[in-house]
Amino acid sequence: MEIRVRIAPSPSGFLHIGTARAALFNYLFARHNNGKFLLRIEDTDVERSFKEMVEIIFDSLKWLGLEWDEPPIFQSKRLDIHKQYVNRLVENGKAYRCWCSQERLKGMQDAARNQKTDYRYDRHCLNLPDYEKKRMLESGTPFAVRLFIPEGKTSFHDLILGDLTKEHKEIDDFIIARSDGRAVYNMAVVVDDHEMRISHVIRGNDHVPNTYKQIIIYQGLGVEPPQFAHLPLILDKDRSKMSKREGAAAVTDYEKQGYLKEAVINFIALLGWSPGGDKEIMQMAEMSELFSLENINPTNAIFDLTKLRWMNGEYIRMTDDNRLVDLIRPFLVEQGLTTNLWINSRWTWMLKFVQLMKERCHLLTEFGELGKYFFVSNFLYDPKGVEKTFKDTDVVSKRLEKWAAVLRATDDFSAKVLEEQLRALSEEMAIKPAELIHPIRLSLSGVTGGPPLFEMMELLGKDDSIARLERAIVFLSKKQM
Repeated sequence: MEIRVRIAPSPSGFLHIGTARAALFNYLFARHNNGKFLLRIEDTDVERSFKEMVEIIFDSLKWLGLEWDEPPIFQSKRLDIHKQYVNRLVENGKAYRCWCSQERLKGMQDAARNQKTDYRYDRHCLNLPDYEKKRMLESGTPFAVRLFIPEGKTSFHDLILGDLTKEHKEIDDFIIARSDGRAVYNMAVVVDDHEMRISHVIRGNDHVPNTYKQIIIYQGLGVEPPQFAHLPLILDKDRSKMSKREGAAAVTDYEKQGYLKEAVINFIALLGWSPGGDKEIMQMAEMSELFSLENINPTNAIFDLTKLRWMNGEYIRMTDDNRLVDLIRPFLVEQGLTTNLWINSRWTWMLKFVQLMKERCHLLTEFGELGKYFFVSNFLYDPKGVEKTFKDTDVVSKRLEKWAAVLRATDDFSAKVLEEQLRALSEEMAIKPAELIHPIRLSLSGVTGGPPLFEMMELLGKDDSIARLERAIVFLSKKQM
């Protein structure tokens, strides 16, 4: 049997982490088994579907590296095919027409609510005399179509959850086609999965109630259902439903926030699945090789944004420096720190910049946020740093002037030589090197932390370093007043 799986998002909104995780697991399962990963857009809900969202879904999947193997299927273009299958169920007595008005149905629902009982359709239209059904058909009275639920139960073996069973008395004769002729979700899914020859349906465990209904439809059509695997839900750290602040954000949001696609893919792969052992950092090819449904934990997964940030930092450090420059480029431009032309003309400088910063950044956006001072010199000094490091203004100012004098006299502005000169100056002044290093760092960057001071100065260059020291000396003189 050829392994054929699918992801079927609705273009009613962005692609979120839950759907992305389901897409990834389907993709990995297909690649592991030399099968096909397919894409279907479930856009039959006209009121809630947006064409622009289709392209966003495509772009999100492509950004994650989840390329589908056949042209995408649009459910809205298959309405006539759905109708044929609905008619087939009516003709073989597995479904029936329902002419009940909305008022009548609402009345029954209200009555059940008042009596605190479960609502169940009373099969009024199924039990109409044949002449009455004929009259309704000939008069053109609109009708929905309901699936007839026989007595008994439906059981299936879930590849993750194990054996599951539901008594039919808990399932109503649900509608499979609306009065406008359009098949509803459960009916359309069965038809499309059957025609796409889907072998395995891998989706969230919130779909388990739908699976029972879909199996009954498969049985009514006389076709073999696919195998089912229901994934655990993804919850926030407090085990509540994911909030937008955490994992419920759209996939496109993670790209905008500075996450690498490799890190996002690696992270969501571990939301419920484990390759065994304590291995966590994995590329797509390795995940495809190791993936199996048997290693999916049926208990709900916890979305930990802190771990995603950590993992993203690991991937940043693993990324080739040339690629990293390209990745941070749009963020630096958007932050108003530089231009594409400037970056292209100073590529070697940019490579040194990412080498200095990559150990300290967990997001691509942080290269600009934490390293802003490499691009601009009119920064403000950190108030806490000023209070602690610039406290004794007269002493600090004299130390900065001495260091500036050393820099003006040096011809070798390499980090190694700069460090030697600073240590020599501190020895000459009979102070600890840190008493020079801390005020110099604050003068050059406006902050108290960052990459090694001497490598930072080498990258800033002689003229810029001296200018920043002079600016700090002016700041200190004004502070004395």
